[in-house]
Amino acid sequence: MRIIPVLDLKGGEVVRAQQGKRDRYRPIVTPLSQTSDVVAVTEGLRRLYPFPTFYIADLDAIEGGTPNSGALARLKAMAEPPELWVDAGVTDEKTLSAALAESWLCPVVGSESQQDDALLRRFCDHPELILSLDFFDDGFRGPASFLDEPALWPQKVIVMTLAKVGSASGPDFTRLKAIKAKAGSRSVIAAGGVRNEADIRALSSLGIAAALVATSLHDGTLTPGQLAALGT
Repeated sequence: MRIIPVLDLKGGEVVRAQQGKRDRYRPIVTPLSQTSDVVAVTEGLRRLYPFPTFYIADLDAIEGGTPNSGALARLKAMAEPPELWVDAGVTDEKTLSAALAESWLCPVVGSESQQDDALLRRFCDHPELILSLDFFDDGFRGPASFLDEPALWPQKVIVMTLAKVGSASGPDFTRLKAIKAKAGSRSVIAAGGVRNEADIRALSSLGIAAALVATSLHDGTLTPGQLAALGT
């Protein structure tokens, strides 16, 4: 099962996510890096394990601001650039088409950013597209058809439980089971609440393909030895 580190970007820096309450996000303080610089944090995470893929939440772009394009360009320019799964709040066909044309980038269509399902219907068969089903404290955020019509789902589906992000409260197993039951052969990716190796193994036993993880990497509850044993 894959573990994919998360980099939440705001104002060009990596920030610490707190249960989807984005006004509370502050530059990350982590033993893995002396600063919140995106390359420094990425290198710190790769000292734990040579992760090939990172998930990026471009919070400025998601909230309608200026995208963190410079930070992404710096990651692309690394000696061993990672594959990036990027949620930048994309809402239009031109932007998504351009992102899908980039070999180093897998764009994420976040349900919270969509007013309708037109974009998903247009691109759902593209092999590089990733869908994020976004759940907040008040429930699912996005068009109802995103949940009601699994035929619209691409081959990778993130179940993003924002209330669990940064909470160390455990994954949303009930919701993940429900989505997995509807997903057929698609890969389901867990996001939010992963605490330790036991959570990773429990997710794997459910048939979850990958987990997006941040807190347990930075606080050391997932160790290099465990990551190597898990074969991420």
